[in-house]
Amino acid sequence: MKPESHADCNHGESYAIVLDNHPLIGQGIAQYLHSARSDLPVRVTTAWAQAQHWIKASGCPDVLVADVSMADRNSLAAFAEWRSQCRATPWLAICDDAEPAIMQQARSAGAQGLVYKRATQDVFIKALAAVLAGRQWFEPWTAADQQHPRERTVAPADLGLTLRQGDVLALVLCGLSNKRIASRLGLTESTIKEYMTGIFQKLGVSNRVHAITCLRGRQLTVASRQQHVHHQVQ
Repeated sequence: MKPESHADCNHGESYAIVLDNHPLIGQGIAQYLHSARSDLPVRVTTAWAQAQHWIKASGCPDVLVADVSMADRNSLAAFAEWRSQCRATPWLAICDDAEPAIMQQARSAGAQGLVYKRATQDVFIKALAAVLAGRQWFEPWTAADQQHPRERTVAPADLGLTLRQGDVLALVLCGLSNKRIASRLGLTESTIKEYMTGIFQKLGVSNRVHAITCLRGRQLTVASRQQHVHHQVQ
């Protein structure tokens, strides 16, 4: 059986929208979504205004994956407007903060599910499948989720990294590609890839998206270049 069509505004085009303040995280989530639904084109943006433009031009998406706190608008408030336009579009909320209050607020705002950005790809895919099938998915919260340190300055050594790995990670947090990092540091792209492998191992992550999420809310200080990267939820 086909899912309920978005008769209130859909023009027949199937697609998904991903909304996140950080472009790299948005692209990472889009990759997760594509791995689960390769037949569903994904559009990524950092602004609600762009998402509204797509709705007007292409109709309601099949699914919305949006951060609960966007820079241009609070998603919890903005989604109320979406419901009047796209009543059948499921919303999978994503957030950094593991707090029961945020989960309840997302439920009240109409989200069909909520996933923390620290979640694995497998968890995200399961949550996505649930909301697309008309079920709810709210990731369990535990007190341990609050033990992740936030809003503090860290040096590469605090993360078990060398100074050069810190230089590379600082540029990753700025959203630079391996090619641009190599150019900035005067190294080859293959060398940067080797550094990235070491960084991922030290941080216990598998990709750039997880690395960025792991350091959100902390300030990475690269003393060798007096460079500070403040990476926090806006």
